[in-house]
Amino acid sequence: MRKLLALPALAALVSAYDAGAVQAAFGGAISYENCGCNVVDQSGSATHTVMKTVNKVVYEPETVTGNRLVNKVVYEDKQVQRVRYERETHEHDVQYTVNVPVRETHQGVRNYTVRRPVYETRTKQVTYNVMKPVYESHEKVVNYTVMVPVRETHEKVVNYTVRTPVRETRTKTVNYTVVTPVRETHEKVVNYTVMNRVMEARERVVNYTVMVPVTETRERTVNYSVTKPVNYTKTVTVRGGSWQNVEEEVPGPMVRRTVREPGTWTFDPATCRNVYCPGESRVECIQCPPKKVCKRVWVPTCEEKTINCVKYETECLTKVVPYTVTKCVPECRSKTVTYNVCKLVPECRQKTVTYTTCKMVRECRSKEVTYTVCNWVCEQKSKVCTYTTCKLVPECRQKTVCYKTCKMVCEQRVKDVCYTVCNWVCEQKSCPYTYTTCKIVKECRTKKVCHTVCKPVHYCETIKVAKCVKVCEPYTYTRCVAKVVCEQVPVNVCDPCAGAGIGAGNGWAPRNGLFNGRLRNWLRGLRCHGGCHGGAGCGSSCDSCGSVEPTCGC
Repeated sequence: MRKLLALPALAALVSAYDAGAVQAAFGGAISYENCGCNVVDQSGSATHTVMKTVNKVVYEPETVTGNRLVNKVVYEDKQVQRVRYERETHEHDVQYTVNVPVRETHQGVRNYTVRRPVYETRTKQVTYNVMKPVYESHEKVVNYTVMVPVRETHEKVVNYTVRTPVRETRTKTVNYTVVTPVRETHEKVVNYTVMNRVMEARERVVNYTVMVPVTETRERTVNYSVTKPVNYTKTVTVRGGSWQNVEEEVPGPMVRRTVREPGTWTFDPATCRNVYCPGESRVECIQCPPKKVCKRVWVPTCEEKTINCVKYETECLTKVVPYTVTKCVPECRSKTVTYNVCKLVPECRQKTVTYTTCKMVRECRSKEVTYTVCNWVCEQKSKVCTYTTCKLVPECRQKTVCYKTCKMVCEQRVKDVCYTVCNWVCEQKSCPYTYTTCKIVKECRTKKVCHTVCKPVHYCETIKVAKCVKVCEPYTYTRCVAKVVCEQVPVNVCDPCAGAGIGAGNGWAPRNGLFNGRLRNWLRGLRCHGGCHGGAGCGSSCDSCGSVEPTCGC
């Protein structure tokens, strides 16, 4: 009973002198030593395994269904009016005239006269008039003004401001608490700092250059031409004439006809009778008698007339013309520009944290946390800009213009015309013969003629028209989701009962507590015999105090 009463006081004293025997981190996993169930001799050292809870970030694949817009081609029916041409065959009656020969055979003796044409070529002179164009070339000087562009290059300095980020590393102290291995659930308010973005509106003056148009009135001398009419008279030969009726003899047309010579009778001993052998047939060209034709002939005459004419004389004059020139003059101006500046303002917040402690003395610790702050620094810079101005300078020039004038001159010409005269000579012949005459009889006939007509036929046709439509369709994709998993990791820890090897498994430096660690070993022995939840002995596994998973907030 006395041992149990002295246990809290001695435990507080041991924790004050040797705080390295217990480890705990605020807001993370809690690592602590065994409850003292593994007791060894004070003169030796031993290690034991402690399951430490570690937070591990695991990326697990997750299948997510989303929607996306897809361009899809959709075909729509569209009615289109079209025209096709169909051929139709029609028949109509056409009347035409056919010369049908009718042959007649005659026998007997006949006196006939043959007219034989005699051709004679003659020549006569024909006088005619021709209007002949006569071209004359002239030149004149024309003054004109050309606006010649003159370009000038200028330079100006433009000032501008560049905001450069400057990063600053700062350090702050974070307080956390280490507790003993007796588990209790507590709640605590934790102060933490959040950097909030604050947009601040500022103004600055920006200098810029504006090209201001300036209008200037100038004068220039312009040469121009004035055309004045001048009246004068001249004598002109006018070609006149009249139409007269002239009677002229025109030779008749040439006609081809077939003439057969008289045949002969020959005795055929095979048949004992006379056989008639017709004479040879030949084609003759016969000219028809001439005919008189009355036609109208233009008889030209020449007359002289005095006419009044007007000619235009060009006179060069000079006048002063005012004109306006607009040029751009650079003007420096300034304006106030509003821009936003982003600042990070620290804000202190509080949150309630649930943590588990053991029934031991609480110890407050602190650690240094490094964070970075970004500040924007304004830096003035300048650059040289080159720009070009263009102004138009008037320049007087001259050019020679060539032009032509055309006059029609009447010219009389003579040409020889050849023509043929046909004279008929009559010749008398007489012989017995058998001849055949042929008469051409005109006969009217009718025939059917087929013709094709293209007739337009309108019809409606349905066609497919492609149209692009955005369609929202679901699709499935896989993404990795970060998840915090608490794992139990075995850690080898030196048994604190050994005086020289305390905390060697966790990398602690060995040190001796009060009375070279003997008092602490004695307290460990007391806890082993009576402090493990109901007096569990050293021979038991002590699972209720040594292997219990602490609550880490996972």
